[in-house]
Amino acid sequence: MIRDLFRITGKVSREYYLAAGVLLFALKYALDYGLTAVAFDRPWTWFPYLDPLREMRGINAMMAVDRQYALSMLALALPFIWIGTAMTSRRLRSAELPGWLVILFFVPVVNLVTMAILCILRERGEEVGKAPGAGYGAVPAVGVAIAFCTLAVWAGTGLKNYGLGLFVALPFCLGFLSVLIYNSSGTKSSLSSMGVAALSVVVPGVALLGLAREGLGCLLMALPLALPLACLGGAIAWSIQRGIGAREGTAAMLILMILYPPGVMCAEYVISPQPPLLAVRTAVDIDAPPETVWRRVVSFSDLPAPTEWIFRTGIAYPVRASIAGSGPGAVRQCEFSTGPFVEPIQVWDEPRLLQFSVTRNPAPMEEWTPYKQIHPKHLDNFLVSRQGQFLLTPIPGGRTHLEGTTWYTHNLWPAESWQVWSDFIIHRIHQRVLMHIKSLAEAGGAG
Repeated sequence: MIRDLFRITGKVSREYYLAAGVLLFALKYALDYGLTAVAFDRPWTWFPYLDPLREMRGINAMMAVDRQYALSMLALALPFIWIGTAMTSRRLRSAELPGWLVILFFVPVVNLVTMAILCILRERGEEVGKAPGAGYGAVPAVGVAIAFCTLAVWAGTGLKNYGLGLFVALPFCLGFLSVLIYNSSGTKSSLSSMGVAALSVVVPGVALLGLAREGLGCLLMALPLALPLACLGGAIAWSIQRGIGAREGTAAMLILMILYPPGVMCAEYVISPQPPLLAVRTAVDIDAPPETVWRRVVSFSDLPAPTEWIFRTGIAYPVRASIAGSGPGAVRQCEFSTGPFVEPIQVWDEPRLLQFSVTRNPAPMEEWTPYKQIHPKHLDNFLVSRQGQFLLTPIPGGRTHLEGTTWYTHNLWPAESWQVWSDFIIHRIHQRVLMHIKSLAEAGGAG
């Protein structure tokens, strides 16, 4: 039986797949707990598997401080990775689904619902003679998606949970759910089904905008993540609905799709994962000595009106900076279009290093909306600047290399996807400030 688990050829029934998965999960959980908490006396979270990518980052970080533990965890995981891949590949073959779907075994959150679907699907040899129905049109399918999405977003924002349940599980399930309904007859084309899957996230987004639940800016930033996931879910549903026997599991899959996103949201709420501390660094060379640049760094006059497109979308941008006092303990205030950052000085090493903490953050943006104003909950303490600094380094020719750094966190998951946007925005803010300092220092004008 053990040899059979490692085999990559042949097929496997849904009962065997489910039983093997449950037993192997229980064994892996016990071994991980024993290795972590007992053998190495390290802290253990009750369910560390919701975001495997974060676990891999953790192993990468541990390699420098606890190589033995990191290598032990990696060695323990390898046979389970092989078995999971092999068993999923065989189960896909048994259900006569495309083999490329095995890559979903490695996609966080999506892998769990994919394995659940494979436990529901019949083998194609079990298909029964049942004439396909007429099916449903795109309007009912997308209508269900709108209702489900609105309720899920309401639940997620009520829990102040902007995580994997909202941005990964929900769009995947919307695409799957809408195509499952639309192609219930198994006769619709793949192209039309993908169109319905795409509409299942676009139309609910428009509905959220109309219901004043979200602004256009955040919806557009979420679209590059949500749209491919919805199409992926739709592609799987279309592949499943090709067989009459597979359609007999439609009711169970509908229930799974409806319950899965709220389940992930509740798990995230209980786990309360800690956001990573991220850093953005931007630099510029200035034709002025550090002593001159320092005075422009500490405080500076009003910046000109922004011309960058990103700041015309409602993203907050810097306006001016002032300081009360000098040396450690002084309070710098950087005024943004949405309010001030309050920055107590921690290090005052003139004219080399100005380092400060951040005790107050304004809203990161003003949402585009057809209403006078809305304020979604994710604008409060979901993108938080923690610390910043200006580092001045003299370079030949009486010039200065000025580097600005911001350390920040955000409570949006998956962190890697949203970090693309947050790093881009903060880098543009840095550039706006540093170029203004450069202009003032090189002109020698009053700050």
